[in-house]
Amino acid sequence: MVDENQVKAEVGGIDAPRLVSLVERIERLEEEKKELQSDIRDIFAEAKSAGFDVKALRTVLKLRKMNAADRDEQEGWVAVFREALNF
Repeated sequence: MVDENQVKAEVGGIDAPRLVSLVERIERLEEEKKELQSDIRDIFAEAKSAGFDVKALRTVLKLRKMNAADRDEQEGWVAVFREALNF
């Protein structure tokens, strides 16, 4: 962590203390993101050990993120493709 008192107020037209603040905030959030990703992996492992199909679970999560119209459109295309491929 850089002491803002040690950073020049402006370097090359850039507000250096503001830049330092932004970078440090991003770094903290990246660390939190890594921790959350680890927690998510643990939950998927728990789901798998409980007998759930993780691939299907990921698909359901992806579909839940979509709005209804996009989800219906994608499911429609999948049905068309399945029919065209005879399966």
